[in-house]
Order: sequence, then C-alpha cells, then structure tokens
Amino acid sequence: MALSRPALAVLVAIIAGAAFAEESPMPPEIAGKLRELGRTIDPPKTVLLYAPLQEKEPYPAVRIERDIKYGPAERNLLDVFMPEAPSSGRPVLMFVHGGAFIGGNKRMPGTPFYDNVMLWAVKTGFVGVNMTYRLAPQFPWPAGAEDVATAVKWVSEKISERGGDPAHVYLMGHSAGAIHAASYVSHPEFYEVRDGGLKGVIMISGIYDLTATPLTDPERAYFGDDPSRYAGQSSLPGLLRTNVPWMAVTAELDPPRFVQQFELLKEGACKRPSGCARTIMLPQHSHMSEVYSINTGDQRLTSEILDFVKVGK
Repeated sequence: MALSRPALAVLVAIIAGAAFAEESPMPPEIAGKLRELGRTIDPPKTVLLYAPLQEKEPYPAVRIERDIKYGPAERNLLDVFMPEAPSSGRPVLMFVHGGAFIGGNKRMPGTPFYDNVMLWAVKTGFVGVNMTYRLAPQFPWPAGAEDVATAVKWVSEKISERGGDPAHVYLMGHSAGAIHAASYVSHPEFYEVRDGGLKGVIMISGIYDLTATPLTDPERAYFGDDPSRYAGQSSLPGLLRTNVPWMAVTAELDPPRFVQQFELLKEGACKRPSGCARTIMLPQHSHMSEVYSINTGDQRLTSEILDFVKVGK
C-alpha cells in the first residue's frame, strides 16, 4: 500500500533520526555541565547551555499562527506551526509545557523554547500545536486536564484547516504538562471528543501516583491539601486501564522522585494483560535538558518519539 506524503516524511525522519542519534550524542561540554548541576530543576542555567544550539526567528519554511483562542479563559491560547507550503493529512503533535503548576508558558520570552519542539515537529512531518493553560492556585485541579480536553476538542475541529489529521493526534507533556496530559488520558470524564481524540500520549518526567511521595508546595497549590483526594486525582490507575497508547520518559539526572514515579508506572504497566509500555530513561539528561535538546543534534528522545508514532499509526 502506498504511503501518503506526510506518513512517508515521518518514516524517513525515523530512519534518519535513528542513524543520526548514534552519530550525534550530547556535546561533551554540555554533558559535563549537566553533571555539575546534578539532579536539580534549573531552567535558567540549562537555557544557557541549549539556546546557542537552537534556531532563531524568522524560521525558514515554517508558517506560524500564534495565540489562537481555544477556550474562554485568558490563558486558553495555542500556537500552530505548519510547513510554509500547503499540505494535508499530517499527524499532529500537541505539546503541554511545564512550570510546576503555578508558572510557565508555551513560549519562554527571550529564548527559543518551546518553539524548538514545534520546529522539530514540522521538520519531521507533523503539524505542531503548542498550548498553555490555567495556573494554580487560582485554578486548582482539574483545571489543567480540563484545558487539555478543550484544546484537544479545538484540534479535532480545526486542525484539518491547517493541514493536520485529526485522526492522528499525539499529545506530549513535560513535567507539570506531563501530569496534565496523564490526568486527561486517565480520566475519561474529561473527554470532549470520542475516545479522547488521541492516537497516543508521550509523558516526559511526570508524577503519576500522588500517594507515593510527599507533594511539594506548588503541587499542593494545584491538587489541594486533602490527602484523601490524592488517590482519585492520581493518573496511575487510569493509565494502566486506558486503551490510548502511551510512552513515558525520565532523565538520568531527574530529581529522584521523578525517577521513582517513572519506575512505578513502568512496573505497573508490565503487570497489565496487554504487557509493558514504551519507557525511556534518557542517559546524561536532566529534567530540563530533555526538552531543551529537541531540535538539536541529540536525537535520542526524538528518535524514540518517532518510533512510537510509527507503532501507533
């Protein structure tokens, strides 16, 4: 059966990415500085390492629509990245940023992040959708999952006009964004689209069982101070039941609790009748470098994402 042009582009990117990942690992000087930083979450210092490796605007051959309203709230905004040349039927990659529930945005002022994720998406055959969402403490649980649901609904209705295929939508979240993505997928009561509207989910350094480790102050600002609610707010049970394929990632230099949560999810998945899920421990990387490295020569994460998408097609 002949492949569509977008599908062929993704397949070519998978093959090229797998080969290039071996040839272009993390630069040694960056690896050394990340080791010095250790198991911390330090966006400013990590930005300094990766910003010089990223593209600067204007981005060639890419068309961007910024700050599209997808819902009624002030922060219900998203950016869409598309190839400059008209296209159709491309898979869609939605990205949900982190920020400890109380901060963060889809675009960090004065930096190339998180445009870098979207540029990589367009280069490898996707239409990219970069969303932001309401923040705690003003908007506690389940505001993040509700906003993801509203954004997925917008994509299902509007993305074909921008060259995307609403039947092939992949949701990717990092840190708090991974938790919002996981909350959405694991709680079908939030769905505004049949079966969740997703072909797959990629969760990078998330927290999945709120009962397993003490919550931080920002996490309590979002989930509340009542431990009796934490089991119901956790995504782990629902992720083990869902039919939506998922992939989980953590970094070697992630703070220990993120690695612990990754192991809990990995172990639970392997006990399912359907068997283990795709779980990736990224060597040398830290909590922030794993996403700041996207669209650089270090393709160890992105080659895994492309392979996951190939399996999900």
